[in-house]
Amino acid sequence: MDIEQFNQLPPAEARAAIESCVAIPAWQQQLVAARPFLSVQQALDYADGLSRQWQQTELAQAFSAHPRIGERASGQRAHQQASRSEQAAVLTADSQVRQAIAEGNQAYEARFGRIFLIRAKGRMPQEILEQLRRRLHNDDREELGETLAQLREITLLRLQEVLS
Repeated sequence: MDIEQFNQLPPAEARAAIESCVAIPAWQQQLVAARPFLSVQQALDYADGLSRQWQQTELAQAFSAHPRIGERASGQRAHQQASRSEQAAVLTADSQVRQAIAEGNQAYEARFGRIFLIRAKGRMPQEILEQLRRRLHNDDREELGETLAQLREITLLRLQEVLS
């Protein structure tokens, strides 16, 4: 769909159209309420501004729709399909890298109490593994900031795909 089509959708349909971007209902509602947008870039800029307000509560909501990196998302909802597509390279990585990512996921969850989140689209499995290992050395505040930044990247990439 293009930006004009998005602008003209009834609110419930517009929310459904962007549901795959991020599982944060308030973000979806605010973005839909801000229509009409003059361009995709204006919508992306507005969405980015909204996402910069996210904190731990929103992160917890978003995690409900994200599988662990390297695990196949099950289900047919839009966000699950998006995750499968974005993680395709990781899912086809060699067994050593997949095992190292699985071990890194366990260490990350033990350290931070949540799943490791990274924009997988456009990244090779080895790069994801390197980022996972690097981020294990972050303190809690640094890691929260990096996780929120990654969630913003994922969300904005998905929104751009929806509106293009």
